[in-house]
Amino acid sequence: MFAAGINGSWVAQRPGPGGQATDTQFNFVQEGDAFTGTMLSTMGSQKIVNGRIDGDAITFEVIANMMGQERRMTYQGKLEGDTLRLTMLMPAGVGPGGPGGPGGPGGGGMRGQREIVARRGVSESLKKQMEADARRPKPTLPERKALAPNGLAQTPPMGWNSWNKFGTRVSDQLVRETADALASTGMRDAGYIYLTIDDGWQGARDEAGNLRPNERFPDMKALGDYVHAKGLKFGIYSSPGPRTCGRFEGSYGYEARDAAMFASWGVDFLKYDLCSAGQMFAEADQPRLFQLMAEHLRAAGRPIVYSISQYGRANVQDWAASTGANMWRTTFDIRDQWASVAQIGFAQNGLEKAAGPGRWNDPDMLEIGNGGLSADESRSHMALWTMLAAPLMAGNDVRSMGKETLEVLTNREVLAVSQDALGRQGYRLAQEGEAETWVKPLKDGAWAVALFNRGNAPAELKLAWSALGLKKPPKVRDLWQGRELTAGAGGLAGTAAAHGVLLWKVTP
Repeated sequence: MFAAGINGSWVAQRPGPGGQATDTQFNFVQEGDAFTGTMLSTMGSQKIVNGRIDGDAITFEVIANMMGQERRMTYQGKLEGDTLRLTMLMPAGVGPGGPGGPGGPGGGGMRGQREIVARRGVSESLKKQMEADARRPKPTLPERKALAPNGLAQTPPMGWNSWNKFGTRVSDQLVRETADALASTGMRDAGYIYLTIDDGWQGARDEAGNLRPNERFPDMKALGDYVHAKGLKFGIYSSPGPRTCGRFEGSYGYEARDAAMFASWGVDFLKYDLCSAGQMFAEADQPRLFQLMAEHLRAAGRPIVYSISQYGRANVQDWAASTGANMWRTTFDIRDQWASVAQIGFAQNGLEKAAGPGRWNDPDMLEIGNGGLSADESRSHMALWTMLAAPLMAGNDVRSMGKETLEVLTNREVLAVSQDALGRQGYRLAQEGEAETWVKPLKDGAWAVALFNRGNAPAELKLAWSALGLKKPPKVRDLWQGRELTAGAGGLAGTAAAHGVLLWKVTP
């Protein structure tokens, strides 16, 4: 069939994750009924491959670097004169904001689709932005060396982060109301002290290169002061790339300036997310890339907990602490469903040697209270992150959460395990079918023991004292129920709901 002509440039305008309109430009190079090319966006240039034309039907793939991992997005469409109507099929787990968007990366298949309309032409706004990015001063990466610990985060950091619930829909008012709620609900007193604004706060840089917040944040210093006045610590978000995952301004080329600015605002916590830097730096450069910001944070003269996020690539647990990081993501983004919680959480086994006071594996933020988990799944989520000595960053709307959610997040006996001063990450002791037994050594010589039922029906779970090397019954306390249990001569059993957990403290 006659091949339609699509050679040249086409522009599609789409709403960005923060509501702002952004352009995507397709540059097609056609040869007969086949074509290749590039796709340009605020996240950089990506290859177009396997393009085919059949009459007025168009299909092609875009090779995208999503959080350090190659993914292919399929486009199908129809040519109508100078209009190209396309349906983008999004890989599983890619949220509506693109890589790292709400929903987070998951495993295989297609997650959803998006309709876009492209027309012949060149995007002047995109051209100007890419030219501006090209003029940015390229950072000089430091000589690789092991930085001394900064002395912070001696137990896993606890707090709240805006991303899981609100994405880039953040504002000064939301942060202030959240600070109020963290204080009034008892979350702050339970240990949730780091209130972190994730992606979406950034505006543009002024002529001097200073990054200004957008119109939703009129005065960051005043906001930080408000957070501090509530007895909380103030957290912020940026990226080592020119663009964050939400396509806002990153710190690329302005690391020292941004670190000093954060310190002047009273920032106590920085989440530093790879995003577009994954397309600009080789994986082998990542240790130096993250070390660069750590050095500037220290030079800024304010204690700032440093959280890096590059999605668990390149065996990050082996080098992250030496770059100055206090915590590092070990996985792609979590989603508000049990399958994601289980997939991520149970996969942390084997990483425990990297964790300890001041340095923590981070399997991502909590989804408790966001509506996708049952009560039993929420307790399992909390128990598993507690056993993992993982940072506990609530990701729900604490202004309107129910009593059940609050009780899961603030159970003091469970949190005592999380914040145990020994700082040991738990590990899988045994697995039989859908049942898993995890243990976490505690400073007082006891163990936290979690018996998980990953099955879809209630199940009886058992723990033999011999599995812990005990020759006689220990003292056992149920941490969720806050009561002592009667230990049997050889062990103890209990029934766990589907996707449920039994969480005990076992004291010899």
